[in-house]
Amino acid sequence: MPYYVYILASQRNGTLYIGMTNDLIRRVHEHKDGLVDGFSKRHGVKTLVYFESHDRAEQAIQREKTLKHWVRGWKIALIERENPHWDDLYDRLCG
Repeated sequence: MPYYVYILASQRNGTLYIGMTNDLIRRVHEHKDGLVDGFSKRHGVKTLVYFESHDRAEQAIQREKTLKHWVRGWKIALIERENPHWDDLYDRLCG
């Protein structure tokens, strides 16, 4: 089973949220529909702008922690390297 580390954004260069899940489609859907109370709901962070998969939960957890400690500029550079237009990748996952 793959595990995912993902980044959501409120808009291009906006507020960022980093999370980890074993069901990316379900989890992003929960964020988009406001079913997840907390930071992402309060700040309107709903656009999936980056994700990566890992084979083991431990790897994904460590990567999530690492990304959360990165400075903002590094996070933005990671997003823009993979998704320069900040497209919502959720539509590609579901389509």
